[in-house]
Amino acid sequence: MFTSPRFLAFGTAALAVVAIVKAETHTVIFDNRCGFGTPTLIQGGQVLSTGGAFTSNGPLTAAIAYLQTGSCGFNGEGCTLVETTLINPTTPGSGSSTDLSLIPPHAFSVTSGFGYFNGCDNTGADCTDAGCLTAFHTPDQTGVQVACQTNDVNLAITFCD
Repeated sequence: MFTSPRFLAFGTAALAVVAIVKAETHTVIFDNRCGFGTPTLIQGGQVLSTGGAFTSNGPLTAAIAYLQTGSCGFNGEGCTLVETTLINPTTPGSGSSTDLSLIPPHAFSVTSGFGYFNGCDNTGADCTDAGCLTAFHTPDQTGVQVACQTNDVNLAITFCD
């Protein structure tokens, strides 16, 4: 039987490495092509990024992003909003979901879009005008949500493309 302290220490270290390798991560990146404004990522009232890549070590739930042009409120009021939850699926249909929102008090401000990468590639949405059909205008338009059922998926958000 392998019960020596050395074997137990090795086994514990090996399990720790496996846990680290299996840890859930998600990265949000910005591509601001407007020539003005500050990309902003917020979760729970905390600013996570003002343009740089942000990596979440675990799920990123109920986060919002927008291009702060000087006329947006702290939660993106008056601007085009990207809403996202990036989470590894535990059951079918329980993974990541991202959408664009123009539900008042949000309003079209700049062309905005998003796309998943590292899974669900070429899946996303763009909003190029105030009447875009790919954004929420009322809370019941759940068909505009874009889902991804891939572990460790990342998100690219683009402004003015």
